[in-house]
Amino acid sequence: MEFDLSWILLGLPVAFVLGWLASRFDLRQLRDENRRAPKAYFKGLNYLLNEQQDQAIDAFIEAVQNDPDTTELHFALGNLFRRRGEYNRAVRVHEHLLSRGDLGRADRDRAQHALALDFLKAGLLDHAEDALRRLEGTPFEAQARVALLAIYERSRDWPQAMAITQKMQEAHQGDFSARQAHFLCEQALAKSAHGDTEGARAMFEQAVKTAPQAARARIELARLKQRAGHAREALDTLLELADVAPVWLPLAVPLMVELSLATGQGEKVFTLLRQRYDVMPSLDLLDGIVALDTALGHDSSPREWYVRHLEHEPSLVAAAKWLHDEKLEHEQFHPQVQRSLDQAAKPLTRYRCAACGFEARQHFWQCPGCQTWDSYPARRVEEL
Repeated sequence: MEFDLSWILLGLPVAFVLGWLASRFDLRQLRDENRRAPKAYFKGLNYLLNEQQDQAIDAFIEAVQNDPDTTELHFALGNLFRRRGEYNRAVRVHEHLLSRGDLGRADRDRAQHALALDFLKAGLLDHAEDALRRLEGTPFEAQARVALLAIYERSRDWPQAMAITQKMQEAHQGDFSARQAHFLCEQALAKSAHGDTEGARAMFEQAVKTAPQAARARIELARLKQRAGHAREALDTLLELADVAPVWLPLAVPLMVELSLATGQGEKVFTLLRQRYDVMPSLDLLDGIVALDTALGHDSSPREWYVRHLEHEPSLVAAAKWLHDEKLEHEQFHPQVQRSLDQAAKPLTRYRCAACGFEARQHFWQCPGCQTWDSYPARRVEEL
């Protein structure tokens, strides 16, 4: 049977036409899909800019379904879930990204960081710690260490907090010596509470060496020495504080007055407090001066010191203390007037956090409100 070449000649154009139609169909479908994906993406972006998060999430989910390989959409969706407080959904998005084998190193590190943030916001500190530790050696390492430090401080894991600050200091992320001194003080106080006086003293002394300008370590060390019966050593420790960090001296005044009287050095401390008061007038220094003046039997009256203070510093607190022993023309009304002044002056004797404004009757080394260290000045609200 002879092969008819005419069929080949007829078939070639037909095959060409069918191939061309198929390619046009595929290209049109691809264009439609690509057109739908950006449309959903821009729709979600528009909703996001208009703060319509519910509609934005729906649009981004549609875009992810049309193009599941788009990492940026996953990140946007995960961040939206986190902002809305839907931490479980945010975790699933970022874990899905991490499970992909084709994800690049940069995107993998970014997804790991986002996952750590999800756990932090959800309060899952154990999971957050594990996720943050995986960021060592990545571009997010510095941020991860800051977050880890916050976790360790929040959980009062002072040895781990000390270790992470040492890494941060070696990486030149800042000077953490003052904070390390606080960590040592926290551990020393725990040892002291359990009866380990020697261990506590060693840690307080290490804190002093770590941050010589830090007042807390010296004050706590002085208290420890006083309880151990070493009043003279305790007073010497506070006198060192007056030399290296005089701005914090008002916090040590009550203990210093007590120790000076116990060791017979009242006149020396009285002179020191007067010198410091002349440089930086303070209500606490003034109270110390008045207490020693009375205890040492000087000729001056406590009221005179408060009047001198009022001549240079208008103070409702000092005025109330002056009035306490003053005889009024209508003495029968003295208790009511004194009670009213004391009530009005009470808020002025508080300490205020310089970071968040949280006020407290006592001085805190770490603010209970914002957790910032050394944010409480050694001065009362009225003096700020």
